[in-house]
Amino acid sequence: MAPADRPADTERLRATLASVAPGTSLRDGLERILRGRTGALIVLGTDRTVDSISSGGFTLDVPFSSTGLRELAKMDGAIIVDRDITRIMRAAVHLMPDQSIHSVETGTRHQTADRVAKMTGLPVVSVSQSMHIIALYVGEIRYVLEDTGSILSRANQALATLERYKMRLDEVSTTLSALEIEDLVTVRDVAAVAQRLEMVTRIASEIEDYVLELGTDGRLLSLQLDELVTGVDADRQLVVRDYLPTGKRAPTTDDALAALEALSPAELVDINAVARSLGLGTNELLDNPVSPRGYRLLARVPRLPGTVVERLVDHFGGLQKLLAASIDDLQTVEGVGELRARSVREGLSRLAESSILERYV
Repeated sequence: MAPADRPADTERLRATLASVAPGTSLRDGLERILRGRTGALIVLGTDRTVDSISSGGFTLDVPFSSTGLRELAKMDGAIIVDRDITRIMRAAVHLMPDQSIHSVETGTRHQTADRVAKMTGLPVVSVSQSMHIIALYVGEIRYVLEDTGSILSRANQALATLERYKMRLDEVSTTLSALEIEDLVTVRDVAAVAQRLEMVTRIASEIEDYVLELGTDGRLLSLQLDELVTGVDADRQLVVRDYLPTGKRAPTTDDALAALEALSPAELVDINAVARSLGLGTNELLDNPVSPRGYRLLARVPRLPGTVVERLVDHFGGLQKLLAASIDDLQTVEGVGELRARSVREGLSRLAESSILERYV
């Protein structure tokens, strides 16, 4: 997806892409216009501003249909539909936006579309007869739709990359679990897991944009993506909460995650920059030992509510004390009865055994 200076424009572009994705009536109408080798200018919404810059044409207010859009596109002038794209409001309209609005477009249709989008804040679709392309104008953004085949090709390449990164993430996560059990974790180990989690998240976000633009053609891709990234967002939170520094000036979980997200691609491959974004220090501190609070491993104990996890961490203060706690010790925590204490004890023991076996066998 094209980058944008204003996040609001980006969100509106995403919504517009969903409305023109394959499988929608609007996309079907646009494809019909392309095949008919005619152009079109379509405003997605109407308000007082649109009315003030509209001249001529005729009022329709009829149900939207792809065939109706195709027939109306044969006439000169713009077509105006409602925001929900359920009704065609007007056709053959001459749009007269403010000519002082800057536009880098050269063709009359694209220039008008650009200025109308900037002036009204409504999405505008321009179909070029000569260039045979569909362009979306949303605020300051111009976005050209690609054919499904090209998008699918790039999406599948991104998915293959995601699979490789997810495998590496699983490896470093397993290593971290074993090191946590043995109390041998360093800042470098934590930063390596946080780094891979962020990389996987960014690749998944890119694929989500492809899925959005593919519409019904992206259903299989969406299923594969969900299977690969299930639990990744939760793991990001848990890793940060496990190792977040304490103190008055220590960052919050949200602050640390925001700092991680703000890293540039070049900074993200630098383990030192990752550690610094988490508040864990700089280069000379990478080999310093750190101890987890236990959130990540407790989250893997079946049927253990989040409130109980919080109480266990608050009571024991760290994973090593949790691992050493007996069933009687666990029962001293509010909300932990004998059955739950036994479940926690056995769950942590199984996790400890499996983590060590996966690491050394």
